[in-house]
This record gives sequence, structure tokens and C-alpha cells, in this order.
Amino acid sequence: MFSEEHLYSIALRRCNLIGDVNFFKLLRTANSAKEVWESSKKKLAKIDGIGQKIVADIGNKAHLEFAEKELKFCEKNNIKILLRHQNELPKLLNECEDAPSIIYYKGKFEEKRSAISIVGTRNITSYGKKFIEDFFEEIKKTNAISISGLALGVDEEVHAQSIKHKIPTVGVLAHGFHTFYPSKNRKLAEKILEDGGALFTEFNSSQKPDRENFIQRNRVIAGLSPATIVVETAFGGGSISTVTFANDYNREVYALPGKITDKYSQGCNQIIMQNKASAISTIKDLVNDLGFNASKEKMEELFPRSEVRLQLTDNQETIYKTIKTNPNISLDEISEKLSISSHKILPVLLELELSGLLKSLSGRQYLAL
Repeated sequence: MFSEEHLYSIALRRCNLIGDVNFFKLLRTANSAKEVWESSKKKLAKIDGIGQKIVADIGNKAHLEFAEKELKFCEKNNIKILLRHQNELPKLLNECEDAPSIIYYKGKFEEKRSAISIVGTRNITSYGKKFIEDFFEEIKKTNAISISGLALGVDEEVHAQSIKHKIPTVGVLAHGFHTFYPSKNRKLAEKILEDGGALFTEFNSSQKPDRENFIQRNRVIAGLSPATIVVETAFGGGSISTVTFANDYNREVYALPGKITDKYSQGCNQIIMQNKASAISTIKDLVNDLGFNASKEKMEELFPRSEVRLQLTDNQETIYKTIKTNPNISLDEISEKLSISSHKILPVLLELELSGLLKSLSGRQYLAL
């Protein structure tokens, strides 16, 4: 089930001082994790940003023995493994400089769906709960997929409403698959998998839900989608770290404003004031901005493709086909694929959108309809 590359990747990532960034630096100079593992430390220490201290633990047999046990654990528990250096991570997550070197996961993740990350306090109020209920009611007929952290409160409600409205949902864990925290949500996690969703974690079976893991987990939640919604959070709440990651990744952030006297609206109000998030005014406006405002069937009814495509110029046709074959492609990626400057592409994108052939998503991404 697993390859030699999985074995050496797990062993290498377990070495002291080999975090995700250093792991990726090492792999960019080699053909495989095994090659890094077997290279001389003197050679590895010469890599830019890598020194003697970082490479000192590479080759430690104890890490290789752990990796062997980890692969057996994954096989026994039907856990899949994705390696970043082999471009196996979800595309948006892979774009993040500090993306996990390794992702362990169960279930199914449909990258072609329009992803939305939703986070917030464990102490959800009736205000936040009503917002989540109304939001999922609005997007239930779209091709959305939700992402959250499977914690109590907002996360729990996001996953539950996704399941209720038959929207696939992804839970990102702050520990390995050998345990589950909070234990109360174990059945919810099982339901997520039963209903076509997924569970992701970058942590192996030796890693418990330590405090620092939750902040690390939040960058994956932010990295998996083009936009993040903060429902409710207090000043300095854990969701603020997710906002910071999303801002760093140049992703869209939306926050639900509330009364300045309400504790779990204060964090949202603050990030809106600091221009770290856009204020949510109405759910319909939010859904439109996210590009979830209509199902494929409805868009086909409003804008029959066969009637419009006859009027396309060669330039429009080329750009349309590029987007059609690359769902959720960004402006920069279109520019790179076609070798056309972005400022020349933008007017064409607008024309295609007005024709009903294209939908602009948050984060300057585009989807052919």
C-alpha cells in the first residue's frame, strides 16, 4: 500500500529541527526522501538555510523504526498518506509556503468543489448558531464543501449543518488518528466519513492534542480554501490565528459582526476594524461574493452555453477553455499558462462573466459554468 518514499519521508520529518519548511528545502535539492536520508551530512549542511545542527539527526535508525510502525498503523486503520514534495496535497494547501510535508487522511476530498473554511469560538451563542444554520440553508444546492476543526461550538455546528444539508465536510485534527479530541465529537467524525467527507491531520500516531498543535492545525484550515469565515470569537481567541494564516496566504476573510458588548463578537469586530476581514452584512451578499449563489443547473438555465459560445472571439475561447479544464484557477495561473499578462486577461474575464460563462470566486479565482 505504501512506498519506500512514505517510509523515509516519515522518518525524515521526525528528525529534530526538521520542520515543514526545512523538510521542503531538503527535498528540493534531492530526488527523494531516501536520497536525503542517505546523503552525507556535510553535503546537506551546505544547502542554503540548512546547517550542521539541522542535519545532525538525519539517519537516526530510531526514526526509521518509528516510520515502519507508523506505516503498519496506517495500513491497519485505512489511513492514506499524502506527500507535499510529490505534489499530492490539495492544490490550494500546497501553495502555502509552510504547508505540511505530510498529510494523513481518511475519507474523500473533492477538490473540484468550492471550499469554504468556517471557524469560531467553542462557546457558540444562539446568534452564531442561527447564522450557520441560515448560511448552510442558503448554499445547500451548490457544489460547496466545508472545512473546520471538529472542535466544540462553531466547528461542531459547521460539520453538523453540512451533514444535515448533504454538503461534504472536512474536519482538520490537531492530533494523530490514534486518539480523538474532543471525545464527544467522535461519532460526528464517523458521520463525516459516512457522508462522503474527510478527516485530515499532519500529526502522526505519537502526537497528542497538545496546545500548540491547535494553532498549527489552524494553518491547514486556512490553507485548504480560498476564503475563511469567522462566526464568533473573543479578543485573542484561537480563531484569530486562522485569520492571520489566511491573511498571510492572501485568502479572503469574512467575519460576522455583533454588539460591542457581546464577548464573542468582540474578536470579529476587531479584525473587521483592523481590515483583516470583511464584515458580513447579509448572507445572500456573502454567498454571492463566495460564488456559491447558484447551482450548476440554475446557471445553465439562466445562461445556456451553446447560445453564448457562438459569439466568443478566439481570445475569449482560449481563456474560457483554460479555465474550463482548470477549475478554481487563479488569474496568475491563467497568465502563466497562456503567457499573457494579467492586465490583458482581466477585461476578457469580465466579458466572459457578463456572458454567464464564468464565475469569479474569492481570491481572484475563476470557475467555468
